[in-house]
Amino acid sequence: MAEQVTLRTRKVITNPLLARRQMVIDVLHPNRANVSKDELRSKLSEVYKTSKDQVSVFGFRTHYGGGKSTGFGLIYDSPESMKKFEPRYRLVRVGMATKVEKASRQQRKQRKNRSKEFRGTAKTKGGAKKDKK
Repeated sequence: MAEQVTLRTRKVITNPLLARRQMVIDVLHPNRANVSKDELRSKLSEVYKTSKDQVSVFGFRTHYGGGKSTGFGLIYDSPESMKKFEPRYRLVRVGMATKVEKASRQQRKQRKNRSKEFRGTAKTKGGAKKDKK
């Protein structure tokens, strides 16, 4: 971690309705492929004097040739407001929520279509198929 990483924020807007500050983040990282979001969250929280669990960063794209990335950052007023307004998938990424485990899309569709075969009977999860003569 001897390489220098510089953060620059621009277009900083205070959004009182969503209880946050939002900004575009430019990351200068010469001699390095990219910077982890976790590292960016900790550096941004130092700059803006907040705790790391109030910061959300996403949408980073590395510029052609490397050395510079641009993305978006949100700093919430409190962890509660972050849980209230931030999308669930981004909360899962930072470890503030758990992912809902469900069957794959294809399995859900197959189950739906299997249950349509049993018209007029009590519909269970597919049930046993009857012999057709």
